[in-house]
Amino acid sequence: MKLLIDMNVPFKYSELLTNKEIESIRWSDVGLPNASDFEIMAYARDNDFIVLTYDLDFSTILATTYEQKPSVIQIRTSVLNAEKAVDLIEMTLLQNKSELENGAILSIDLHKARLRLLPL
Repeated sequence: MKLLIDMNVPFKYSELLTNKEIESIRWSDVGLPNASDFEIMAYARDNDFIVLTYDLDFSTILATTYEQKPSVIQIRTSVLNAEKAVDLIEMTLLQNKSELENGAILSIDLHKARLRLLPL
């Protein structure tokens, strides 16, 4: 699984994900910082990435287009400790690997994770 990290996710997450051997790139490394969410979604879909974001717009796009890919992981909590946040991301990735590979929206916070299969 490969993560495409949205611009609103702290830079520290990239390093921590790499340390956990989770392949990831920041959107700013492959696209323009002011690109639309539709452009980011198209890139993720075409290159088999899962979008990691704090933004709810990606789920809205999936709901209105009925697309099955890309999967999206929404971080739904403010975690001040990046290490703790990345641990949570890693755990939910492992627990939901097959669903994310097939198309899903995974919303995670400190207390629970909610998975919705695509298309919505």
